[in-house]
Amino acid sequence: MPAVRLKPGREKSLLRRHPWVYSGAIAHIDSPIEPGSTVEITSDSGEFLAWGAYSPKSQISIRVWSWNRADVVDELFLRKRIQKSCSLRGDLGLTAHTNAIRLIHAESDGIPGLIADLYGSTLVLQFLSAGAEYWRSSLTALLQEISSARCVFERSDAEVRELEGLPIRTGLVTGELPASPVIIHENALQFKVDVEKGHKTGFYLDQRSNRLQVREFSNQRDVLDCFCYSGGFTMNALLGGANSVTAMDSSAEALASLRENLTINQFPPDRVQLIEYDVFQGLRMLRDRAQSFDLIILDPPKFAPTGSQVERAARGYKDINLLAFKLLRPGGFLFTFSCSAGVTADLFRKIVTGAALDANIHAQVVQQLHQAPDHPVALNFPEGEYLKGLIVQRGF
Repeated sequence: MPAVRLKPGREKSLLRRHPWVYSGAIAHIDSPIEPGSTVEITSDSGEFLAWGAYSPKSQISIRVWSWNRADVVDELFLRKRIQKSCSLRGDLGLTAHTNAIRLIHAESDGIPGLIADLYGSTLVLQFLSAGAEYWRSSLTALLQEISSARCVFERSDAEVRELEGLPIRTGLVTGELPASPVIIHENALQFKVDVEKGHKTGFYLDQRSNRLQVREFSNQRDVLDCFCYSGGFTMNALLGGANSVTAMDSSAEALASLRENLTINQFPPDRVQLIEYDVFQGLRMLRDRAQSFDLIILDPPKFAPTGSQVERAARGYKDINLLAFKLLRPGGFLFTFSCSAGVTADLFRKIVTGAALDANIHAQVVQQLHQAPDHPVALNFPEGEYLKGLIVQRGF
């Protein structure tokens, strides 16, 4: 088994069971090592630390499979990990409310770089690291067997693959896609999911719990849903009894999907005003028209894919939250989110606080929001907590 020896003192994070080894921590590498293959990680003194998948192109040179020296990383090892993860999803009781669930959440489920989302009988996979790519065939077969999926579609099109030195790859892997669109159900609503070209793997499963929160807050309120995509929050606001909903997105395709979801859920199309506009400019347009709302949702795309982009992302979050506060009526609620892993929860709160100060309003956080429970956060891997959200109420 190839070995990777760390520099003196650089084993501390592994002793705390953090699953990443950065390139700067490595003192010596046996060569040659096939990308994605398993290596033994040792301290400077030669002490065993962990087994990991080697990635020669990435700043994260190794992603840990196991800290147990007796483990053998093979198909049986992977099967046990997948079965355990799927069993834990069963313990959450999610299937009583939805047929769309994340089965594998990468490092947090002990399978670094793998995302597996099940939409009914359609399984969508993302292989985002050299290690996941190395075991692609085995992982695909095991997941299809254990999930009983009728077809498997690959969406390995995230930017992180480029950092791993991997090409973008999408397409049908096994089975046949349904002749009609994939329709999922979630908390008494239905949604069309585009697994081939939709955002992420087709739908924002991580916002499931937060969509319910919007439903609970929407009764008799005028709602503005920004970056609305296919209308997850919009549908819940309507079902929650909103007086009106304005949905804004820069994508005509997203708004077309929203219209389809209105039809699927038998909501009259005239209950929603659709605005195809860049949200930054659209919020200014609404401000200039002196419009206001009781509930505003800001669920933007990732502004900071990497840590180097945090400063620019912070400016973007500050801008849209400031504009939203100016549109929010006294007593109204702002649901504001960041899915940028580089923006910590503390930083995000500071950004929103600064936006409220610049808007010259008093506001208070009434609830913190997180990703849905099938997107768990391992205690040894805080980076898995990428989705941060706040419910903020405007006072005077």
